[in-house]
Amino acid sequence: MVGETGNSGEQRIVLITGASRGIGAETARLAAARGDHVIINYREKRARAERLAADIIAAGGSASTAGADITDLESVRALIEGVVERFGRLDVLVLNASGGLERQASPDYAMAINRDAQLGLVRTALPHMHSGARIVFVTSHQAHFHGRKPVPADYEPIAASKRAGEDGLRAMIPELTANGVGLNVVSGDMIDGTMIVRLLERRNPDAVSARRDHGPLPTIEDFAAAVVAATTAEAAPGHTTYIGGTDYMLANRT
Repeated sequence: MVGETGNSGEQRIVLITGASRGIGAETARLAAARGDHVIINYREKRARAERLAADIIAAGGSASTAGADITDLESVRALIEGVVERFGRLDVLVLNASGGLERQASPDYAMAINRDAQLGLVRTALPHMHSGARIVFVTSHQAHFHGRKPVPADYEPIAASKRAGEDGLRAMIPELTANGVGLNVVSGDMIDGTMIVRLLERRNPDAVSARRDHGPLPTIEDFAAAVVAATTAEAAPGHTTYIGGTDYMLANRT
């Protein structure tokens, strides 16, 4: 079910997963500020998502909320059906939601959310995305360069599964291109202020401080701005935008 607030008109319809806080929330704010209608996806935090939508509207933007667990294919189908029923199309899909550090999560949860859920969501949404539509996959340098650069032990399940998700999406590029849908990747160093960095600081503070030794970490605002820019940038299919972590740039970019 999509709860509408604001006036979508002929604006781009932008669905952002995991958008009730952090990078997703800031991406929603910035996309709405440029004139898009943003759909704020959340799993459990309905009140927080609705507050964000209300804030966007109060600032003159357009927003709605849509609850869905992206690891549940039936929930994903209902999410996309709700978007299409209300708006008739989907112009931009921002794959922001991720997980894997939750203490109560099952051992296969990281792969379920960071790979399987991303691919399932794209496959479900693609029939409703027109030529010129855009998909943006949000990832980290630790995941994007997985296998080529060291990864903190606590982050390993996320890094491996997000890299698997990115590889799966890249394998879909021929199909996406045939449908006129672009795929951009935005990869960042550890992002200051995010939940993942806060969790890592509790479990392995040396891992975070080691990244800070290379320079200031990008902010949520820095990274969200790059995500929004990727929804419009002219780029080759699968193009990657890098934010922060200049030492990672010594590795091969793919």
